[in-house]
Amino acid sequence: MKATQFFISTLKEAPADAEVVSHKLMMRAGLIKRLGAGIYSYMPMGLRVIRKVENVIREEMNRAGAVELLMPVVQPAELWQETGRFDKMGPELLRVKDRHERDFIIQPTSEEVITDIARQELRSYRALPKNFYHIQTKFRDERRPRFGVMRGREFTMKDAYSFDRDVEAAGRSYEQMYAAYVRIFERLGLTFRAVAADTGAIGGDRSHEFQVIADTGEDAIVYSPDSDYAANMELAEAVAPATPRGAAQMPLTKTPTPERSTCEDVAALLGVPLQTTVKSLVLATDQRNERGDIAGTTVWLLLVRGDHALNEVKAGKVPGLKDGFRFATVGEIEDHFGCKPGYLGPIGMRRPVKVVADRTVAAMSDFICGANEADFHFTGANWGRDLPEPDLIADIRNVVEGDPSPDGRGVLAIQRGIEVGHVFFLGTKYSAAMNATYLDESGKPQLMQMGCYGIGVTRILGAAIEQNHDERGIVWPDAMAPFTVVICPIGYDRTPAVKAAADELHDQLAALGIDVMLDDRGERPGAMFADWELVGVPHRVVISDRGLKEGRFEYQGRRDAQATPVPVAEALPFLKGKLGA
Repeated sequence: MKATQFFISTLKEAPADAEVVSHKLMMRAGLIKRLGAGIYSYMPMGLRVIRKVENVIREEMNRAGAVELLMPVVQPAELWQETGRFDKMGPELLRVKDRHERDFIIQPTSEEVITDIARQELRSYRALPKNFYHIQTKFRDERRPRFGVMRGREFTMKDAYSFDRDVEAAGRSYEQMYAAYVRIFERLGLTFRAVAADTGAIGGDRSHEFQVIADTGEDAIVYSPDSDYAANMELAEAVAPATPRGAAQMPLTKTPTPERSTCEDVAALLGVPLQTTVKSLVLATDQRNERGDIAGTTVWLLLVRGDHALNEVKAGKVPGLKDGFRFATVGEIEDHFGCKPGYLGPIGMRRPVKVVADRTVAAMSDFICGANEADFHFTGANWGRDLPEPDLIADIRNVVEGDPSPDGRGVLAIQRGIEVGHVFFLGTKYSAAMNATYLDESGKPQLMQMGCYGIGVTRILGAAIEQNHDERGIVWPDAMAPFTVVICPIGYDRTPAVKAAADELHDQLAALGIDVMLDDRGERPGAMFADWELVGVPHRVVISDRGLKEGRFEYQGRRDAQATPVPVAEALPFLKGKLGA
């Protein structure tokens, strides 16, 4: 490919609305062009990267035995109503009507459609297992699209769905997809971790996220440097303290804490460690009658140590909170505690509440908590003596660095990551809702066991850039680069010898199947080099008249600090060695 035949549109400055590095660099390098909030056109340079990613995904999915099909972007609402997700998904699901006032959705994912295909086509145990996948446009109506392709509304995703006879077979399909994902991200040249994850809105019983490691990542990844343990923050277990609760040493004292409503301020006022305080969070659950009206409300008091944070996903798994909760209103709080938020605690409440203590809090003695009176806290509080034992003890907090690893090997560390892939074992969540059955050997209908497996194709571009960039621009891994090699001839339009040498090297590399770009625009060296460093092409060859007279080209890898002279006669084998070709 020659530059004058292609489309190159680089910018010196990123648009003002570009927030993160990947968004800025993708705009500056001419990979994307904004059309609307969270909606981008993928320009020729960006589309080449997408196709590279898709090719790797297809090769590994096919290698794992998956079969490609293509499901529509627009889907009838009836299927989504069968599973209940038409109402449950909320405003993120874009709903539309056709000219006949029939409801449709713009798909964010395709569990319903693929399950409908399976229940029609996979009628016998002989047809199983099957794994279907497609690479298709998705749309999620994000409340606040941001970060370019990292959290856009329209995006490209590979989603796959496995169908099996039983749980054991479904587990094998899951492991095959897990292994395929590892190969995909390794081939793409990304540094990543596979972490145990919560199943979230998709549902199911087993789940792993594939996280690209990047300091700018939105997700916190928890892992043990001394073992294979890794999980996202939502799922990472905070183990109970190894030592038993200490005996009470202090009397319960109502202590003035004027205008000190946070654990941090109270600890500072009293000159005690923050770890001796207990934080109170008040939730509520509503009970509804057959008409859907609220028939009653239960108020819950969740207690975590002052230096810890509530994990809402874990809280949502507590018995009684599983069906949904909300934060209590100020009126509900005042009614049950006789006090406004800021001085709440488990002692001396006006009305009964359900008390859930985090494992760490349940093991505390002589702790500090709100006194349910403005400007006062209790010091020296102890379970059993000053207040009843909690109704429930559960892991409801985020882990912190230095916590023991749940597998008993070392302590936990935390790093940031960007989720680019997710694998789920769904079980019968969708097959049961949509009656997707097959006939077993005895002719009896059985529910199919399902798995689903997603990769954010366009999101990978942003994640790769967040992980691989410098002050000059993008640094693509070879497998993802729009062009693997760029030839930068100085004086291409003025010096016949330079033009001839550049053309010859370009044709030789192209004949080997290498994606090579020859910059024949006649740009000045500085501008030419800056463009390709911004775009992130990993290998550059400079051809100049002076270099040719000395019998050499200059090679420079995108991460190299300086160029390497290469004899002209050895240029091709040298480059083949660098490219592993």
